[in-house]
Amino acid sequence: MHDINIQFMEPRTASQSKSIMTDLVLPSETNPINNLFGGELLARMDRCASIAARRHSRRIVVTASVNHVAFNHSIPLGSVVTVEAKVSRAFSSSMEVYLDVWIEDRESGECIKANEAIYTFVAVDERGRPVKVPQLIPETDLEKERFEGALRRKQLSLVLAKKMKPSEATELKALFED
Repeated sequence: MHDINIQFMEPRTASQSKSIMTDLVLPSETNPINNLFGGELLARMDRCASIAARRHSRRIVVTASVNHVAFNHSIPLGSVVTVEAKVSRAFSSSMEVYLDVWIEDRESGECIKANEAIYTFVAVDERGRPVKVPQLIPETDLEKERFEGALRRKQLSLVLAKKMKPSEATELKALFED
């Protein structure tokens, strides 16, 4: 049993958590102007992100927060939508998951980035208590950029929730120092 716990805690790469879900936008999922409901997209992103967090932690995961969602482009009826999720940083028991949403042009097959989001998940045991997760090793430039930004985003969230003093948010302060 001890060896299994050690295996759970070995650092993992972001690519090991990658989750991709592709689906079609159906009429029952659209609003009166035939675009995908925002809530439907949020649910798709939540499912994809939870798979990424689960792959990273090898644990039960629960959604802790939706930190950022950018609905940059509407997604019309009949679109092929691909949601891609990867863990961008792991903390003690929480993981930030970054998502990119793509729509495929019907005629050219070209994929266009429509939306993006950042979710936070917490790994829990069978009783719902937080458990530690493995650290993340970013490999690509984009993974490294998202990894670095994750700590600033976490500190900002903690400061806004009054769970951290602004003076303790070292990564945030560094943005404003010369």
